[in-house]
Amino acid sequence: MNATRPLGFWLKLVDSLIDEQFAATLEEHGVTRRQWQVLNLLEQNPASEAKLISGLSPFFASPDEPQNVTEHLAELVESGWISHLDSEYTITERGHVSLVKLSELVDRIRSQFGEGLTEEEYATTVSSLEQMARNFGWSDAETD
Repeated sequence: MNATRPLGFWLKLVDSLIDEQFAATLEEHGVTRRQWQVLNLLEQNPASEAKLISGLSPFFASPDEPQNVTEHLAELVESGWISHLDSEYTITERGHVSLVKLSELVDRIRSQFGEGLTEEEYATTVSSLEQMARNFGWSDAETD
């Protein structure tokens, strides 16, 4: 029966299970998955809200979280994990320390959903999904 299920079934199921695992794990530490992603982007470089929106836009499909980055930014500023000066957001030392701890949890989740797959199988899966996205017109502006 499983072989007859279409790709879309598996994509939605796996995406849902990943979201649930991230939500449960990160929620215990007072942060949402989107906020964790904001922290990751800001760890690389300070950014404007527009740049953060652009970088995170594919992820705002989860109905249980705010549908834009503004609410996430406000909560992170309030918690002292990021600062906002002029038009740019920057991760604070407190945010950096929290991100390091959260990243360890995320690494465990990533290991869990890759269990039973060789590195080659995992890489092939990711590469195949990227190609499918490109077939539908997606383009990674940073690498294209």
